[in-house]
Amino acid sequence: MHFTQDQLQAIADALADTSAGLTGSEIAFLLRTCEIRDTDPSITKRHRLYNAFACEQNTRGDRIRILGFIRKAMKPTRFAREPERFEPMRANVNRALAFAGMSVDAAGKLGPAAKAATLGEAERRAKELRADLLSRGVHSDVLSFCRQELLHDNYFHAVLEAVKSVADKLRKRTGLLDDGAILVDHAFGGQKPMLAINALMTKSEQDEQKGFVNLLKGTFGMFRNPTAHEAKVNWAMSKEDAEDLLSLVSLIHRRIDKAIMPPRA
Repeated sequence: MHFTQDQLQAIADALADTSAGLTGSEIAFLLRTCEIRDTDPSITKRHRLYNAFACEQNTRGDRIRILGFIRKAMKPTRFAREPERFEPMRANVNRALAFAGMSVDAAGKLGPAAKAATLGEAERRAKELRADLLSRGVHSDVLSFCRQELLHDNYFHAVLEAVKSVADKLRKRTGLLDDGAILVDHAFGGQKPMLAINALMTKSEQDEQKGFVNLLKGTFGMFRNPTAHEAKVNWAMSKEDAEDLLSLVSLIHRRIDKAIMPPRA
C-alpha cells in the first residue's frame, strides 16, 4: 500500500512541526536509521522530510520504511528527557494519520484506526458534544475542551484534557506543584486539609471529604498525566461515555470552586 501525496505531506508536516515536532538533527538520525535517503538536508524540515518520504516510496514502491520511521519517531523512550513533547507530537501525527486509517497509541504503537473522511467530522463531533453538555448545565471550565482538534480521532482526548484541568485548578488554588494522588492528598487530606468541601465538623462531613478524595484519585487514576514517563491508558470512547465522564469532571470542578480553605493555625 502507498500513502497519497496529500497524506505524505500531512505526515511530514506533523512530524516536522515547528513547535512540537522533530528537530533537524533528529530527522537526520531517524532517516539514517531507517535507511531512507536524505535527499534535501538543507531545506525546511517539513519539505526535507516530505521529499525524503516521497523519494523512498517512489523508489521502493511501498511505504514500509516510512512506517518504520513513524514507529521509531514515536517511541516513548525517545522522550524520556522531554516527556512534555510526546503528547503534542502524537496528537499532530494522529491528525495526519487519521486520513490513512492509522494512529499511534499512547505506548507509541502504530496501528489501524477508523478512517476519517473529512475534517468536518471532527467539527460535527465537537458541536454535538458541546450542545449536549450545555443542555446538562456542565461547568464552563469543561466546555472549553469540546474542541475540534481534540475530537479528531475520538472523544478520549477531550476527557483527558478536562481531567488535566482539574489538577491545574487544584495547583492554582493551593500553590502546590504535585500531581495525581499526591496532589489530592496534600490538598484535601489530613486532619487540617488545605481545602475542604464542607465544614468538616461532623462524622458525615468528614466522610464526605474522604469520599471526594477517593473520587478525585479514581478520576486521575483513569486518565494518567501524559507528561509522565509511563504510557497512559487510552481507548476508543463513545460520545455517551464522554458526556458522562465530562459531567463527572464538571461536578468535581464545582466542588473545588466552592471548597473553602480552613484555618491551619
